[in-house]
Amino acid sequence: MIKGLIRLSYRKIIDVTSQKPWDKFVFEDTYLEFYMQAQFYNQENKYSTFQELLDNVPNADRLHHLTSGAAIGYIRQLNKLIPDIVNSSGKLCLPFTQFKFEIIQSHVQNKNAHKIAIIFYSEPLTWIDTFSDRFLIAYGDQLDALQAGNEVETDLIALQPYLSISSLQLPNFSK
Repeated sequence: MIKGLIRLSYRKIIDVTSQKPWDKFVFEDTYLEFYMQAQFYNQENKYSTFQELLDNVPNADRLHHLTSGAAIGYIRQLNKLIPDIVNSSGKLCLPFTQFKFEIIQSHVQNKNAHKIAIIFYSEPLTWIDTFSDRFLIAYGDQLDALQAGNEVETDLIALQPYLSISSLQLPNFSK
């Protein structure tokens, strides 16, 4: 029944249609940072879009990292919990320490075209089972405790768009 150790990833997409206050702040500040950083790569104003910069300007892929600086303070506000992912009690529950920032698209003259993603990677979780549309998990590596018949605290997390298993380690109970 126990599936193994997993890490979940959640790809949070933020664009002009985002409604939550945190998302709006991240949208505004990352666009401003993109706009300022893009000027260095576009000194002759030849290119309007992020994709044009990537296609034509050496090292323009650094804009992902350079723009991410505007989101760091907001990511710290999350208190190491992945946003939007709640347990069956409606509480944020998935701890993270790693994330990746990416610019999906942007435009130096049209803020409405700005679209980013922040991919959050959970800490290791013990995947116990799946019920309908929910993962039954325990936090950390609880494989030995479960194998020994010990009680462990669990959570139910709903499957949802942009939430996926980013890594899996199968249990080795033959130790």
